[in-house]
Amino acid sequence: MSNGSFPPEPGRRGGTLAIVLAALIPACFAGWLLWSSVGGAKDDGASGAGGTGAPTTSSTSSPPPPSSGASGASGASATPSPSGKASGDVPGEGSGKTLKGKVVVIDPGHNPHNRDHPSQISRSVDIGTEEKECDTTGTATNSGYPEASFTLDVARRARTLLEARGATVRFTQDGDRPYGPCVDERAEIGNKAHADAVVSVHADGAAAGERGFHVILPKSVRGGGADTSAITVPSRHLGERLLDRFERATGSEPAQYIGDGSGLDVRGDLGGLNLSTVPKVFIECGNMRDSQDAAELTDAAWRGRAARGIAQGITDFLNE
Repeated sequence: MSNGSFPPEPGRRGGTLAIVLAALIPACFAGWLLWSSVGGAKDDGASGAGGTGAPTTSSTSSPPPPSSGASGASGASATPSPSGKASGDVPGEGSGKTLKGKVVVIDPGHNPHNRDHPSQISRSVDIGTEEKECDTTGTATNSGYPEASFTLDVARRARTLLEARGATVRFTQDGDRPYGPCVDERAEIGNKAHADAVVSVHADGAAAGERGFHVILPKSVRGGGADTSAITVPSRHLGERLLDRFERATGSEPAQYIGDGSGLDVRGDLGGLNLSTVPKVFIECGNMRDSQDAAELTDAAWRGRAARGIAQGITDFLNE
């Protein structure tokens, strides 16, 4: 050992190593943090093999509409219709909004058993401005598919969608009555429920060659037990939302044979509207006597789309 040096004592050597390590560890950690913030973030959130960093779907986005199926309650397809319009919910436009606390009454037009009770449904009832028959059997396609069967199927599908969003849904009839109810009682069911919205589902029986759907709004009437002055404005809002959403969901065009092609028709001769004290409209989903419309009305997948349009129109109205 030269120059008179002595080997370090064991205790002093361990202390020196501890000091060096204490200085190196923070420096290494700081370097790792710098690398992570600059280089490592490049792959964060990448959605594909190319690592493009596309944003992920927000938790508040509407879920994609279910695939089509003839037997499902929604039965809706997101594929474009022949007219080029989307046939399902439009993402991000309120399809998932909650309806908790809202009461919706759906009025399936007519009753499958009305035909067995001609005398009961033909009796007159007071609709405020005049007297009209209790109810009718409704129309049917040329092949014999009844309007009453159509309205119940669409109404049930719409109920499933609305209940899934939290709404309380009540029917005026669910095929569980011997006939009716009469038009005055149909209005009263919505009134007693203090419904936030009432939609009466129908299909028209116009001449062959007349196509499309339309929504019927209450006219401002007052007389007898009828006074629609408080519901005409909100009912129009409800009708406009239904018109928009039904057209989008089904690809159907508003009827040109009624309402000047606007898809909206105002009437003061319907007891179900005249006697209502809550926002209410009718929707005629198509013309059962036209072969092209009938082909859609008798198709289960199309009825699913119709129900989706109705449910979404109601949802939009109740979330205004």
